[in-house]
Amino acid sequence: MSQSSVHTPVHERMDIKQCLLDAVFAGLIALIVFGPIVGVVLDGYSFNFQPARLIAIILAVMVGRLLLSLFLQTAAGKRMRANFDSDSAGVYVRSPDYKSRLRWIIPVIIVLAVFFPFLATKYVLTVAILGLIYVLLGLGLNIVVGLAGLLDLGYVAFYAIGAYGLALGYEYLGLGFWAMLPLGALLAALAGALLGFPVLRMHGDYLAIVTLGFGEIIRLILNNWLEFTGGPNGVSVPAPTLFGLEFGRRAKEGGIPIHEFLHIAYNPNLKFIFIYTVLILVVLLVLYVKHRLTRMPIGRAWEALREDEIACRAMGLNHVLVKLSAFTLGASTAGLAGVFFATYQGFVNPTSFTFFESALILAIVVLGGMGSTVGVVIAAFVLTVAPELLRSFAEYRVLLFGVLMVVMMIWRPRGLIRISRAGFPLRKGVAP
Repeated sequence: MSQSSVHTPVHERMDIKQCLLDAVFAGLIALIVFGPIVGVVLDGYSFNFQPARLIAIILAVMVGRLLLSLFLQTAAGKRMRANFDSDSAGVYVRSPDYKSRLRWIIPVIIVLAVFFPFLATKYVLTVAILGLIYVLLGLGLNIVVGLAGLLDLGYVAFYAIGAYGLALGYEYLGLGFWAMLPLGALLAALAGALLGFPVLRMHGDYLAIVTLGFGEIIRLILNNWLEFTGGPNGVSVPAPTLFGLEFGRRAKEGGIPIHEFLHIAYNPNLKFIFIYTVLILVVLLVLYVKHRLTRMPIGRAWEALREDEIACRAMGLNHVLVKLSAFTLGASTAGLAGVFFATYQGFVNPTSFTFFESALILAIVVLGGMGSTVGVVIAAFVLTVAPELLRSFAEYRVLLFGVLMVVMMIWRPRGLIRISRAGFPLRKGVAP
């Protein structure tokens, strides 16, 4: 055997210089990000500079980045990086005989959800209600952004329309919760259709700017139309009723409290248990409708529009109707969420419908996975419960939220759960 045919394995040496450069670069970014927040502490009209905390954070970031760079150059680190790179693909097609584990998990979750309100405290129950409201908002925006690929930064406007629809509908027309639940969805859907017409030829950044302006227009109208909306003072919202029975300790004149009708002791949680129950049923209905729509021609048309609008139009699809249907259905879901939010709060004002809410809902869609229903549900609860758990870090909650977004974009760029499609078995006589 010739000497040239013998190949000895060559072990790659670690690039220590590159690791040090990565650590220094990470330290500079930490200085820029954390310097104005952690290093400078406001004290009235002056400020105090605290370098010790800032240096400690920068050193921790640099050490962490150095260790991460060294690890990524090992065999295990390279395998992990390869897994991340392969996970950035789009739709994942499963085998035709694949059985989802959700068929066992979903019934268990439903059973737990039925008994949850009777075991939870009032605080935990209100957090769960807020989480379910954001689930509705995430599912609606997931149709517009995740499935149709239309970047909507003014989605909170439809949320506000549903909430103010209940408040103003009761004040001027005497309409209650049950009447405004479908009407709020219809009003928001109409607003979505009206927004859809001017933006039919727009996409990308231009669409985002127009929808952002629409959201601000609605907020300014609510804030400045004092005679109709109450302006910054807001509007009170009536408590919900069930077959005319009220949930308060004492009913209005001519009314009957539900605890007296059922001959049970008064429980202040009854109102929230009722909202939670109806909200669970509406969320399940929306999940079912969305699940069916994604498998119908309209759902495939949304995805075709998201992937390539020119190819979508070349295939003969009416892009006008596709865009309008996405805006309308997504807005109607936000209208439902707005009605529940107004009922839950008992009061609405424009400060609840700022751009930050639109950004939070968009973050739910992005973190959960564009187009992924399960991912959006998980992300909605994570981003709703996390601020409650981090109340002791109230000053840094937005900063932690931004760090979470950056980490997710690096770790799971397609979101927590990627879109998956079931494959179809080949039929006889059909070429693979």
